[in-house]
Formats: sequence, C-alpha cells, structure tokens
Amino acid sequence: MDAHDHDAHDHDDEEFRGDGTLVAGGREVPARLRLRGYFQPIDGRFHWYGRVEASQDVTELAGKGNQRVLVRTADGEAEGVLSDPDTWNRYRISGTGRPPFAVEADLPTLD
Repeated sequence: MDAHDHDAHDHDDEEFRGDGTLVAGGREVPARLRLRGYFQPIDGRFHWYGRVEASQDVTELAGKGNQRVLVRTADGEAEGVLSDPDTWNRYRISGTGRPPFAVEADLPTLD
C-alpha cells in the first residue's frame, strides 16, 4: 500500500489519517481527517485533536466555528468541536475521551 494513497488509512500509535464522516444538525459530510491524541495524566483523560481537510461541505457544516460534531471513522465515533479554519481552510477539530480512532489498549499508569 502506497503511503500517499488517499483511500487508505493507517494507525501509528495514537494517530489517524484517513476518511471519516462529520455529523451535525442531521447532516453527514464526508471528510479527510488527520488526528492524533495523548493521555493527559493531570486530568486523567485522553485528548485528541487534528485537522479536517478543506472542502465546501465542511465549511458549510462548521458555520461560524465552534460547531459540535460527531466524528465517525471505520474504528469508532466520538464527539468533537470544529473551530476556526486555518489559512488553508482546514478546520481544527478536538475532543476529549475515547477518540474516533484506534489507540493502544493500555494507557500509561501514574507512578
């Protein structure tokens, strides 16, 4: 599989690159996602974040920013927030708790 194949997704530790769906207000929008996350020992939660590739459908779904969405991938789903776009019209997305992508089953322990 070519690493640049846009129809494939791969997992590298707590990272996801691939296709997904954003759902808000009864509307489902296909999206290319680049997500990653980490366990934050201070609050004991998993924090995930990333970018959604630019598309007119994503822009319309995002509205004026800070839009709550359900993020679906082949590995799962999670609620997140779309915030303002960057210079290239890619929207930042973030959430806490179980992410919409596979992560290691064993979270770090506090010693």
